[in-house]
Amino acid sequence: MTLIIFMQLIDSGYCNEDESKAQAATESKPTGTQTSKDVAGESDNDDPLRAMQRLAIEEQTASWGHWGDQPEKYGTWDQHSNRLVPIYTFGITLDDLRAEGSAYTNPERLKQIYGHVPKGTLNPTALYFDQTDIYRLQKAALDAGYTNIILMVFDGMDWQTTQATSLYKQHRYNSGRGTGLSFQDDRRVGTDFGLICTSPKSEILKFDVDAQTVLDWNGETTGGYDASRGGEAPWFEQSNRNYLLGKDREQPHTVTDSAASATSMMSGHKTYNAAINVLVDGTQVTPIGRSLQADENFKVGVVTSVPITHATVACTYANNVTRKDYQDIGRDLLGLPSAAHRNEPLQGVDVLLGGGWGEHKDADTIQGTNFLPGNPYLHEEDIHRADIQHGGKYVVAQRAAGKSGKQHLMKAAKKAVEEDQRLLGFFGTTRGHLPFQTADGQFNPTVDIKEQETYTQADIEENPTLAEMTRAALLVLEQAVDGFWLLVEAGDIDWANHANNVDNAIGAVLSGDEAFRVVLDWVDENDAWQHTAVIVTADHGHYLVIDDADRFVEAGKQATEATAKRKQD
Repeated sequence: MTLIIFMQLIDSGYCNEDESKAQAATESKPTGTQTSKDVAGESDNDDPLRAMQRLAIEEQTASWGHWGDQPEKYGTWDQHSNRLVPIYTFGITLDDLRAEGSAYTNPERLKQIYGHVPKGTLNPTALYFDQTDIYRLQKAALDAGYTNIILMVFDGMDWQTTQATSLYKQHRYNSGRGTGLSFQDDRRVGTDFGLICTSPKSEILKFDVDAQTVLDWNGETTGGYDASRGGEAPWFEQSNRNYLLGKDREQPHTVTDSAASATSMMSGHKTYNAAINVLVDGTQVTPIGRSLQADENFKVGVVTSVPITHATVACTYANNVTRKDYQDIGRDLLGLPSAAHRNEPLQGVDVLLGGGWGEHKDADTIQGTNFLPGNPYLHEEDIHRADIQHGGKYVVAQRAAGKSGKQHLMKAAKKAVEEDQRLLGFFGTTRGHLPFQTADGQFNPTVDIKEQETYTQADIEENPTLAEMTRAALLVLEQAVDGFWLLVEAGDIDWANHANNVDNAIGAVLSGDEAFRVVLDWVDENDAWQHTAVIVTADHGHYLVIDDADRFVEAGKQATEATAKRKQD
Protein backbone atom coordinates (compact mmCIF):
# COMPACT_ATOMS: atom_id res chain seq x y z
CA MET A 1 0.00 0.00 0.00
CA THR A 2 1.23 3.52 -0.55
CA LEU A 3 1.91 6.05 2.20
CA ILE A 4 2.37 9.48 0.71
CA ILE A 5 3.70 12.06 3.09
CA PHE A 6 3.97 15.59 1.67
CA MET A 7 6.46 17.28 3.91
CA GLN A 8 7.01 20.73 2.76
CA LEU A 9 8.58 21.87 5.87
CA ILE A 10 10.97 24.24 4.22
CA ASP A 11 14.48 24.83 5.44
CA SER A 12 15.68 26.34 8.60
CA GLY A 13 17.62 29.36 9.62
CA TYR A 14 20.71 27.41 8.59
CA CYS A 15 19.40 26.94 5.06
CA ASN A 16 21.35 29.67 3.27
CA GLU A 17 25.07 30.21 3.37
CA ASP A 18 24.62 33.93 3.93
CA GLU A 19 21.83 33.83 6.50
CA SER A 20 22.67 35.59 9.72
CA LYS A 21 21.07 35.16 13.08
CA ALA A 22 17.85 36.99 13.74
CA GLN A 23 18.22 40.71 13.27
CA ALA A 24 16.13 43.70 12.32
CA ALA A 25 16.03 44.13 8.59
CA THR A 26 15.04 47.76 8.67
CA GLU A 27 18.35 49.55 9.10
CA SER A 28 18.55 50.30 5.40
CA LYS A 29 16.16 49.92 2.49
CA PRO A 30 17.10 47.46 -0.27
CA THR A 31 18.62 49.16 -3.28
CA GLY A 32 16.52 49.64 -6.36
CA THR A 33 13.19 49.83 -4.55
CA GLN A 34 12.13 53.38 -5.41
CA THR A 35 10.25 52.53 -8.58
CA SER A 36 7.18 50.50 -9.46
CA LYS A 37 9.07 48.95 -12.37
CA ASP A 38 11.69 46.74 -10.78
CA VAL A 39 11.99 43.59 -12.90
CA ALA A 40 13.04 44.14 -16.49
CA GLY A 41 10.88 47.27 -16.55
CA GLU A 42 7.84 45.24 -15.58
CA SER A 43 5.07 47.13 -13.81
CA ASP A 44 3.20 45.65 -10.86
CA ASN A 45 0.10 47.79 -11.51
CA ASP A 46 -1.93 44.70 -12.50
CA ASP A 47 -0.46 42.54 -9.69
CA PRO A 48 -1.73 44.01 -6.40
CA LEU A 49 -0.02 41.50 -4.11
CA ARG A 50 3.31 42.22 -5.77
CA ALA A 51 2.65 45.91 -5.23
CA MET A 52 1.75 45.25 -1.57
CA GLN A 53 5.06 43.48 -1.05
CA ARG A 54 7.11 46.16 -2.80
CA LEU A 55 5.50 49.04 -0.93
CA ALA A 56 5.86 47.26 2.40
CA ILE A 57 9.60 46.92 1.83
CA GLU A 58 9.98 50.50 0.58
CA GLU A 59 8.05 52.01 3.46
CA GLN A 60 8.97 49.31 6.02
CA THR A 61 5.41 49.26 7.26
CA ALA A 62 2.15 47.71 6.06
CA SER A 63 -1.36 47.96 7.45
CA TRP A 64 -2.18 44.45 6.27
CA GLY A 65 0.54 42.58 8.18
CA HIS A 66 4.17 42.09 9.19
CA TRP A 67 6.81 39.55 10.15
CA GLY A 68 8.00 39.27 13.74
CA ASP A 69 7.09 40.91 17.03
CA GLN A 70 7.13 44.58 15.99
CA PRO A 71 3.74 45.46 14.42
CA GLU A 72 4.89 48.91 13.38
CA LYS A 73 7.60 47.46 11.13
CA TYR A 74 6.99 45.18 8.17
CA GLY A 75 10.07 42.95 8.12
CA THR A 76 11.94 42.38 11.39
CA TRP A 77 12.31 38.61 11.78
CA ASP A 78 13.98 36.29 9.28
CA GLN A 79 14.24 33.11 11.36
CA HIS A 80 11.88 30.33 12.41
CA SER A 81 9.26 30.25 15.15
CA ASN A 82 7.88 27.81 17.72
CA ARG A 83 4.41 27.92 16.20
CA LEU A 84 2.45 24.69 15.97
CA VAL A 85 2.26 23.59 12.32
CA PRO A 86 -0.49 21.72 10.44
CA ILE A 87 -0.61 18.09 9.35
CA TYR A 88 -3.07 16.73 6.77
CA THR A 89 -3.49 13.03 6.01
CA PHE A 90 -5.11 11.20 3.09
CA GLY A 91 -5.93 7.52 3.02
CA ILE A 92 -5.05 7.24 6.71
CA THR A 93 -6.28 9.13 9.76
CA LEU A 94 -4.87 10.39 13.05
CA ASP A 95 -7.40 8.39 15.05
CA ASP A 96 -4.88 6.02 16.63
CA LEU A 97 -2.71 8.93 17.73
CA ARG A 98 -5.75 10.69 19.19
CA ALA A 99 -6.80 7.55 21.05
CA GLU A 100 -3.33 7.31 22.53
CA GLY A 101 -3.43 10.96 23.57
CA SER A 102 -0.90 13.70 23.05
CA ALA A 103 2.59 13.05 24.36
CA TYR A 104 2.42 16.53 25.86
CA THR A 105 -0.17 15.29 28.39
CA ASN A 106 2.09 12.45 29.58
CA PRO A 107 5.29 13.06 31.58
CA GLU A 108 6.72 9.61 30.82
CA ARG A 109 6.35 10.08 27.08
CA LEU A 110 7.87 13.55 27.31
CA LYS A 111 10.87 12.02 29.06
CA GLN A 112 11.23 9.57 26.18
CA ILE A 113 11.10 12.40 23.63
CA TYR A 114 13.18 15.11 25.33
CA GLY A 115 15.11 13.15 27.96
CA HIS A 116 13.18 14.90 30.75
CA VAL A 117 10.01 16.99 31.08
CA PRO A 118 10.94 20.49 29.86
CA LYS A 119 9.68 23.39 31.95
CA GLY A 120 6.14 24.45 31.05
CA THR A 121 5.75 21.65 28.48
CA LEU A 122 3.42 19.26 30.31
CA ASN A 123 -0.13 20.25 29.32
CA PRO A 124 -3.11 18.13 30.45
CA THR A 125 -5.34 19.65 27.74
CA ALA A 126 -2.92 19.30 24.82
CA LEU A 127 -4.42 18.05 21.55
CA TYR A 128 -1.34 18.65 19.40
CA PHE A 129 1.08 15.92 18.37
CA ASP A 130 4.88 15.82 18.27
CA GLN A 131 7.05 15.67 15.15
CA THR A 132 8.22 12.20 16.17
CA ASP A 133 4.59 11.12 15.75
CA ILE A 134 4.97 11.63 12.00
CA TYR A 135 7.61 8.90 12.03
CA ARG A 136 5.31 6.74 14.15
CA LEU A 137 2.45 7.38 11.74
CA GLN A 138 4.54 6.09 8.86
CA LYS A 139 5.49 3.00 10.85
CA ALA A 140 1.84 2.38 11.71
CA ALA A 141 0.86 2.64 8.05
CA LEU A 142 3.51 0.10 7.11
CA ASP A 143 2.31 -2.23 9.86
CA ALA A 144 -1.20 -1.87 8.40
CA GLY A 145 0.03 -3.09 5.01
CA TYR A 146 0.81 0.09 3.09
CA THR A 147 3.69 -0.58 0.76
CA ASN A 148 4.60 2.77 -0.80
CA ILE A 149 5.38 5.94 1.14
CA ILE A 150 5.45 9.46 -0.29
CA LEU A 151 6.27 12.24 2.17
CA MET A 152 5.59 15.85 1.13
CA VAL A 153 7.09 18.61 3.28
CA PHE A 154 6.00 22.20 2.78
CA ASP A 155 9.13 23.58 4.39
CA GLY A 156 8.42 26.58 6.60
CA MET A 157 4.66 26.58 6.00
CA ASP A 158 2.89 27.41 9.22
CA TRP A 159 -0.87 27.80 9.61
CA GLN A 160 -0.69 31.56 8.95
CA THR A 161 1.17 31.14 5.64
CA THR A 162 -1.51 28.69 4.55
CA GLN A 163 -4.24 31.09 5.66
CA ALA A 164 -2.67 33.96 3.66
CA THR A 165 -2.64 31.74 0.57
CA SER A 166 -6.28 30.75 1.07
CA LEU A 167 -7.29 34.38 1.52
CA TYR A 168 -5.56 35.22 -1.74
CA LYS A 169 -7.65 32.44 -3.30
CA GLN A 170 -10.67 34.26 -1.77
CA HIS A 171 -11.44 31.73 0.94
CA ARG A 172 -11.85 32.97 4.51
CA TYR A 173 -11.50 31.06 7.75
CA ASN A 174 -10.27 31.81 11.26
CA SER A 175 -9.52 28.38 12.69
CA GLY A 176 -9.09 24.72 11.87
CA ARG A 177 -8.25 22.98 8.64
CA GLY A 178 -9.26 25.82 6.35
CA THR A 179 -10.35 25.79 2.72
CA GLY A 180 -9.27 27.03 -0.68
CA LEU A 181 -6.24 24.82 -1.37
CA SER A 182 -6.21 21.29 -2.73
CA PHE A 183 -4.68 19.76 0.39
CA GLN A 184 -7.44 21.44 2.43
CA ASP A 185 -10.38 20.64 0.16
CA ASP A 186 -9.64 17.33 -1.57
CA ARG A 187 -12.10 14.66 -0.44
CA ARG A 188 -11.54 11.90 -2.97
CA VAL A 189 -10.37 9.73 -0.06
CA GLY A 190 -10.69 9.86 3.72
CA THR A 191 -8.71 12.74 5.18
CA ASP A 192 -7.73 14.18 8.57
CA PHE A 193 -6.15 17.28 10.11
CA GLY A 194 -4.10 18.02 13.22
CA LEU A 195 -1.31 20.13 14.69
CA ILE A 196 2.33 19.33 15.40
CA CYS A 197 4.87 20.70 17.90
CA THR A 198 8.27 21.23 16.25
CA SER A 199 10.69 21.99 19.11
CA PRO A 200 14.08 20.19 18.98
CA LYS A 201 15.98 18.56 21.83
CA SER A 202 18.81 21.07 21.78
CA GLU A 203 20.19 24.12 20.09
CA ILE A 204 23.14 23.62 17.73
CA LEU A 205 26.14 21.82 19.26
CA LYS A 206 29.84 21.88 18.43
CA PHE A 207 31.08 19.13 16.16
CA ASP A 208 34.09 17.84 14.23
CA VAL A 209 33.00 17.44 10.62
CA ASP A 210 36.05 15.40 9.62
CA ALA A 211 35.75 12.97 12.52
CA GLN A 212 31.94 13.13 12.41
CA THR A 213 31.75 13.50 16.17
CA VAL A 214 29.69 15.74 18.49
CA LEU A 215 31.92 17.60 20.95
CA ASP A 216 29.95 19.44 23.59
CA TRP A 217 26.71 17.73 24.60
CA ASN A 218 26.33 18.39 28.34
CA GLY A 219 22.96 16.75 28.83
CA GLU A 220 21.04 20.02 28.83
CA THR A 221 17.77 19.86 26.88
CA THR A 222 16.73 23.31 25.67
CA GLY A 223 13.62 22.40 23.67
CA GLY A 224 9.99 22.22 24.76
CA TYR A 225 6.64 23.91 24.18
CA ASP A 226 4.66 26.03 26.64
CA ALA A 227 1.07 26.33 25.39
CA SER A 228 0.31 29.04 27.96
CA ARG A 229 2.77 31.24 26.07
CA GLY A 230 2.58 29.85 22.55
CA GLY A 231 -1.09 28.91 22.35
CA GLU A 232 -3.07 25.68 22.24
CA ALA A 233 -3.52 26.23 18.49
CA PRO A 234 -1.91 28.64 16.01
CA TRP A 235 -5.12 30.58 15.32
CA PHE A 236 -5.31 31.86 18.89
CA GLU A 237 -3.83 35.32 19.36
CA GLN A 238 -0.52 34.89 21.12
CA SER A 239 0.00 36.80 24.36
CA ASN A 240 3.77 36.40 24.18
CA ARG A 241 5.22 36.62 20.68
CA ASN A 242 8.74 36.73 22.08
CA TYR A 243 8.26 33.17 23.28
CA LEU A 244 7.31 31.89 19.85
CA LEU A 245 10.44 33.50 18.43
CA GLY A 246 12.68 31.94 21.07
CA LYS A 247 13.30 35.34 22.66
CA ASP A 248 11.47 34.86 25.97
CA ARG A 249 14.13 34.92 28.71
CA GLU A 250 11.82 33.31 31.25
CA GLN A 251 11.00 30.40 28.93
CA PRO A 252 13.66 30.30 26.17
CA HIS A 253 12.65 27.07 24.45
CA THR A 254 14.85 26.49 21.41
CA VAL A 255 13.28 27.05 17.98
CA THR A 256 13.94 24.22 15.55
CA ASP A 257 15.81 24.22 12.28
CA SER A 258 14.92 21.98 9.35
CA ALA A 259 17.56 19.37 10.14
CA ALA A 260 16.41 18.62 13.67
CA SER A 261 12.76 18.64 12.62
CA ALA A 262 13.31 16.38 9.61
CA THR A 263 15.34 13.95 11.74
CA SER A 264 12.37 13.78 14.12
CA MET A 265 9.93 13.04 11.32
CA MET A 266 12.07 10.55 9.44
CA SER A 267 13.97 8.79 12.22
CA GLY A 268 11.70 9.32 15.23
CA HIS A 269 14.30 10.99 17.45
CA LYS A 270 14.66 14.53 18.81
CA THR A 271 18.13 15.95 18.27
CA TYR A 272 20.13 19.17 18.04
CA ASN A 273 19.72 21.84 15.40
CA ALA A 274 21.84 21.16 12.29
CA ALA A 275 22.04 17.39 12.90
CA ILE A 276 21.34 15.03 10.00
CA ASN A 277 20.15 11.78 11.61
CA VAL A 278 22.78 12.17 14.35
CA LEU A 279 21.75 12.33 18.02
CA VAL A 280 23.09 14.68 20.68
CA ASP A 281 25.64 12.06 21.77
CA GLY A 282 26.89 11.55 18.21
CA THR A 283 25.02 8.30 17.55
CA GLN A 284 23.88 7.80 13.96
CA VAL A 285 20.25 6.75 13.43
CA THR A 286 18.61 5.28 10.34
CA PRO A 287 15.75 7.14 8.62
CA ILE A 288 12.67 5.17 7.67
CA GLY A 289 13.19 5.32 3.90
CA ARG A 290 16.69 3.88 4.15
CA SER A 291 15.57 1.09 6.47
CA LEU A 292 12.74 0.22 4.08
CA GLN A 293 15.20 0.06 1.20
CA ALA A 294 17.54 -2.24 3.13
CA ASP A 295 14.98 -4.46 4.84
CA GLU A 296 11.95 -4.45 2.52
CA ASN A 297 13.51 -3.80 -0.89
CA PHE A 298 11.64 -0.52 -1.26
CA LYS A 299 12.72 2.10 -3.76
CA VAL A 300 13.50 5.53 -2.27
CA GLY A 301 12.91 8.86 -4.00
CA VAL A 302 13.54 12.49 -3.12
CA VAL A 303 12.25 15.64 -4.87
CA THR A 304 12.92 19.24 -3.81
CA SER A 305 12.66 22.75 -5.22
CA VAL A 306 15.78 23.90 -3.34
CA PRO A 307 19.40 22.63 -3.35
CA ILE A 308 19.47 18.91 -3.64
CA THR A 309 21.45 18.31 -0.43
CA HIS A 310 19.68 20.74 1.90
CA ALA A 311 18.52 19.62 5.33
CA THR A 312 15.10 18.11 4.65
CA VAL A 313 16.39 16.07 1.72
CA ALA A 314 19.51 15.08 3.65
CA CYS A 315 17.44 13.63 6.49
CA THR A 316 15.64 11.26 4.15
CA TYR A 317 18.78 9.17 3.84
CA ALA A 318 22.13 10.57 5.04
CA ASN A 319 24.01 10.88 8.33
CA ASN A 320 26.12 13.91 9.22
CA VAL A 321 26.95 15.99 12.27
CA THR A 322 26.12 19.12 10.27
CA ARG A 323 23.59 19.96 7.60
CA LYS A 324 26.17 22.15 5.90
CA ASP A 325 28.44 19.28 4.83
CA TYR A 326 26.58 19.27 1.53
CA GLN A 327 29.05 17.34 -0.64
CA ASP A 328 29.28 14.44 1.82
CA ILE A 329 25.49 14.41 2.17
CA GLY A 330 25.32 14.16 -1.62
CA ARG A 331 27.70 11.21 -1.54
CA ASP A 332 25.45 9.42 0.95
CA LEU A 333 22.45 10.11 -1.28
CA LEU A 334 24.26 8.71 -4.33
CA GLY A 335 25.79 5.69 -2.58
CA LEU A 336 29.39 6.98 -2.68
CA PRO A 337 31.98 6.94 0.16
CA SER A 338 31.45 9.91 2.51
CA ALA A 339 32.86 11.29 5.74
CA ALA A 340 30.07 9.50 7.65
CA HIS A 341 30.32 6.25 5.68
CA ARG A 342 33.92 5.95 4.53
CA ASN A 343 34.39 2.21 4.24
CA GLU A 344 30.83 0.98 3.71
CA PRO A 345 28.95 3.47 1.53
CA LEU A 346 25.18 3.54 1.68
CA GLN A 347 23.16 2.04 -1.18
CA GLY A 348 22.03 5.44 -2.44
CA VAL A 349 18.52 6.62 -3.24
CA ASP A 350 16.74 5.48 -6.40
CA VAL A 351 15.51 8.93 -7.46
CA LEU A 352 17.14 12.26 -6.57
CA LEU A 353 15.73 15.45 -8.14
CA GLY A 354 16.40 19.01 -7.06
CA GLY A 355 18.29 22.27 -7.29
CA GLY A 356 21.85 23.43 -6.78
CA TRP A 357 22.98 23.34 -10.40
CA GLY A 358 25.37 26.05 -11.56
CA GLU A 359 26.74 27.00 -8.14
CA HIS A 360 30.49 27.20 -7.39
CA LYS A 361 32.75 27.59 -4.37
CA ASP A 362 36.53 27.51 -4.20
CA ALA A 363 36.65 26.78 -0.46
CA ASP A 364 34.28 25.87 2.37
CA THR A 365 35.87 25.06 5.73
CA ILE A 366 32.64 23.88 7.33
CA GLN A 367 32.51 20.99 4.84
CA GLY A 368 35.80 19.62 6.13
CA THR A 369 39.13 18.74 4.58
CA ASN A 370 37.58 16.59 1.85
CA PHE A 371 35.73 19.54 0.31
CA LEU A 372 36.36 19.78 -3.42
CA PRO A 373 36.36 23.15 -5.19
CA GLY A 374 33.40 23.28 -7.52
CA ASN A 375 29.70 22.83 -6.94
CA PRO A 376 29.25 23.01 -3.15
CA TYR A 377 25.99 21.02 -3.13
CA LEU A 378 26.69 18.09 -5.44
CA HIS A 379 30.20 17.99 -6.83
CA GLU A 380 30.82 17.45 -10.52
CA GLU A 381 33.16 14.53 -9.84
CA ASP A 382 30.48 12.76 -7.77
CA ILE A 383 27.90 13.27 -10.53
CA HIS A 384 30.43 11.81 -13.01
CA ARG A 385 30.93 8.73 -10.83
CA ALA A 386 27.17 8.27 -10.41
CA ASP A 387 26.38 8.54 -14.15
CA ILE A 388 25.63 5.26 -15.96
CA GLN A 389 27.72 6.55 -18.84
CA HIS A 390 30.75 6.27 -16.57
CA GLY A 391 29.90 3.06 -14.75
CA GLY A 392 27.47 4.49 -12.21
CA LYS A 393 23.83 3.66 -11.47
CA TYR A 394 22.00 6.86 -12.47
CA VAL A 395 20.54 8.27 -15.64
CA VAL A 396 21.56 11.90 -15.20
CA ALA A 397 19.61 14.92 -16.39
CA GLN A 398 21.14 18.34 -15.72
CA ARG A 399 19.98 21.76 -16.77
CA ALA A 400 21.19 22.36 -20.31
CA ALA A 401 21.08 25.39 -22.58
CA GLY A 402 18.15 25.35 -24.98
CA LYS A 403 16.55 22.22 -23.50
CA SER A 404 13.12 22.23 -21.92
CA GLY A 405 13.59 21.21 -18.29
CA LYS A 406 10.31 19.32 -18.26
CA GLN A 407 11.01 17.40 -21.45
CA HIS A 408 14.67 16.77 -20.63
CA LEU A 409 13.82 15.32 -17.21
CA MET A 410 10.92 13.21 -18.47
CA LYS A 411 13.10 11.77 -21.23
CA ALA A 412 15.67 10.76 -18.62
CA ALA A 413 12.95 9.27 -16.42
CA LYS A 414 11.65 7.15 -19.28
CA LYS A 415 15.19 5.96 -20.03
CA ALA A 416 15.66 5.03 -16.37
CA VAL A 417 12.45 3.00 -16.54
CA GLU A 418 13.38 1.30 -19.81
CA GLU A 419 16.86 0.38 -18.62
CA ASP A 420 15.88 -0.33 -14.98
CA GLN A 421 18.24 2.34 -13.70
CA ARG A 422 18.13 5.10 -11.12
CA LEU A 423 17.40 8.76 -11.88
CA LEU A 424 19.34 11.90 -10.92
CA GLY A 425 18.04 15.32 -11.96
CA PHE A 426 20.07 18.45 -11.16
CA PHE A 427 18.57 21.85 -11.96
CA GLY A 428 18.35 25.38 -10.59
CA THR A 429 18.93 29.07 -11.06
CA THR A 430 20.00 31.89 -8.68
CA ARG A 431 21.35 30.43 -5.41
CA GLY A 432 20.61 26.94 -6.67
CA HIS A 433 16.85 26.71 -6.26
CA LEU A 434 14.15 26.53 -8.92
CA PRO A 435 12.71 29.89 -10.07
CA PHE A 436 10.37 31.39 -7.49
CA GLN A 437 6.74 31.30 -8.60
CA THR A 438 4.85 34.34 -7.33
CA ALA A 439 1.23 34.37 -6.17
CA ASP A 440 -0.27 35.07 -9.60
CA GLY A 441 1.64 32.20 -11.22
CA GLN A 442 4.32 34.38 -12.79
CA PHE A 443 8.07 34.19 -12.13
CA ASN A 444 8.79 37.84 -11.32
CA PRO A 445 9.73 38.27 -7.65
CA THR A 446 9.88 41.78 -6.25
CA VAL A 447 12.02 43.18 -3.45
CA ASP A 448 12.32 41.74 0.06
CA ILE A 449 14.86 41.78 2.90
CA LYS A 450 17.20 39.43 1.05
CA GLU A 451 18.43 39.78 -2.52
CA GLN A 452 15.84 40.37 -5.23
CA GLU A 453 15.97 37.73 -7.95
CA THR A 454 15.27 38.12 -11.65
CA TYR A 455 15.02 35.32 -14.20
CA THR A 456 15.63 35.03 -17.89
CA GLN A 457 13.26 33.12 -20.10
CA ALA A 458 15.90 30.40 -20.21
CA ASP A 459 15.84 30.13 -16.40
CA ILE A 460 12.14 29.37 -16.56
CA GLU A 461 12.14 27.08 -19.58
CA GLU A 462 15.27 25.07 -18.75
CA ASN A 463 14.05 24.14 -15.25
CA PRO A 464 11.15 21.79 -14.48
CA THR A 465 8.63 22.79 -11.83
CA LEU A 466 8.23 20.94 -8.54
CA ALA A 467 5.07 19.31 -9.93
CA GLU A 468 6.92 18.15 -13.06
CA MET A 469 9.74 16.69 -10.98
CA THR A 470 7.18 14.90 -8.84
CA ARG A 471 5.59 13.38 -11.93
CA ALA A 472 8.99 12.18 -13.19
CA ALA A 473 9.86 10.64 -9.82
CA LEU A 474 6.58 8.74 -9.68
CA LEU A 475 7.17 7.36 -13.18
CA VAL A 476 10.36 5.70 -11.96
CA LEU A 477 9.17 4.70 -8.50
CA GLU A 478 5.93 3.12 -9.68
CA GLN A 479 8.07 0.38 -11.21
CA ALA A 480 8.93 -0.83 -7.70
CA VAL A 481 7.82 -4.39 -7.04
CA ASP A 482 7.76 -4.21 -3.25
CA GLY A 483 6.93 -0.56 -2.66
CA PHE A 484 8.48 2.88 -2.46
CA TRP A 485 9.05 5.80 -0.13
CA LEU A 486 9.07 9.32 -1.58
CA LEU A 487 9.73 12.76 -0.14
CA VAL A 488 8.46 15.82 -2.00
CA GLU A 489 9.66 19.08 -0.49
CA ALA A 490 8.36 22.54 -1.37
CA GLY A 491 11.46 24.16 0.05
CA ASP A 492 10.97 27.60 -1.44
CA ILE A 493 8.20 28.46 1.05
CA ASP A 494 10.88 28.60 3.70
CA TRP A 495 13.15 30.80 1.58
CA ALA A 496 10.29 33.21 0.88
CA ASN A 497 9.39 33.49 4.56
CA HIS A 498 13.01 34.02 5.55
CA ALA A 499 13.02 36.92 3.08
CA ASN A 500 9.73 38.36 4.42
CA ASN A 501 8.28 38.10 0.91
CA VAL A 502 4.54 37.40 1.05
CA ASP A 503 4.19 37.27 -2.75
CA ASN A 504 6.84 34.55 -3.04
CA ALA A 505 5.51 32.69 0.01
CA ILE A 506 1.99 32.42 -1.40
CA GLY A 507 3.35 31.48 -4.82
CA ALA A 508 5.50 28.74 -3.25
CA VAL A 509 2.52 27.28 -1.38
CA LEU A 510 0.55 27.20 -4.63
CA SER A 511 3.49 25.52 -6.37
CA GLY A 512 3.53 22.85 -3.67
CA ASP A 513 -0.24 22.50 -3.94
CA GLU A 514 0.18 21.72 -7.64
CA ALA A 515 2.66 18.97 -6.77
CA PHE A 516 0.14 17.63 -4.26
CA ARG A 517 -2.46 17.35 -7.02
CA VAL A 518 0.05 15.42 -9.15
CA VAL A 519 0.46 12.91 -6.33
CA LEU A 520 -3.24 12.40 -5.70
CA ASP A 521 -3.95 12.17 -9.43
CA TRP A 522 -1.23 9.53 -9.69
CA VAL A 523 -2.90 7.50 -6.95
CA ASP A 524 -6.23 7.74 -8.77
CA GLU A 525 -4.78 6.86 -12.15
CA ASN A 526 -3.13 3.77 -10.67
CA ASP A 527 -6.18 2.81 -8.60
CA ALA A 528 -3.78 2.74 -5.65
CA TRP A 529 -5.79 4.14 -2.74
CA GLN A 530 -6.11 0.71 -1.22
CA HIS A 531 -2.39 0.83 -0.52
CA THR A 532 -1.69 4.57 -0.47
CA ALA A 533 -1.63 7.07 2.38
CA VAL A 534 -0.68 10.74 2.07
CA ILE A 535 0.60 13.07 4.78
CA VAL A 536 1.09 16.80 4.18
CA THR A 537 2.90 18.78 6.84
CA ALA A 538 5.63 21.32 7.56
CA ASP A 539 8.89 21.18 9.49
CA HIS A 540 8.49 24.47 11.33
CA GLY A 541 6.80 27.84 11.25
CA HIS A 542 7.87 31.42 10.56
CA TYR A 543 6.16 34.52 11.91
CA LEU A 544 3.85 36.20 9.44
CA VAL A 545 1.08 38.15 11.21
CA ILE A 546 -2.03 39.00 9.16
CA ASP A 547 -3.65 42.24 10.34
CA ASP A 548 -6.07 42.86 7.45
CA ALA A 549 -7.43 39.75 5.74
CA ASP A 550 -9.51 41.84 3.33
CA ARG A 551 -6.38 43.11 1.59
CA PHE A 552 -5.35 39.57 0.66
CA VAL A 553 -8.84 38.71 -0.57
CA GLU A 554 -9.04 41.86 -2.69
CA ALA A 555 -5.52 41.32 -4.10
CA GLY A 556 -6.46 37.81 -5.17
CA LYS A 557 -9.69 39.00 -6.74
CA GLN A 558 -7.92 41.72 -8.72
CA ALA A 559 -5.20 39.31 -9.85
CA THR A 560 -7.82 36.84 -11.08
CA GLU A 561 -9.56 39.58 -13.03
CA ALA A 562 -6.25 40.79 -14.51
CA THR A 563 -5.34 37.26 -15.59
CA ALA A 564 -8.72 36.78 -17.25
CA LYS A 565 -8.33 40.10 -19.07
CA ARG A 566 -4.85 39.14 -20.33
CA LYS A 567 -6.23 35.89 -21.71
CA GLN A 568 -9.03 37.76 -23.49
CA ASP A 569 -6.57 40.25 -24.99
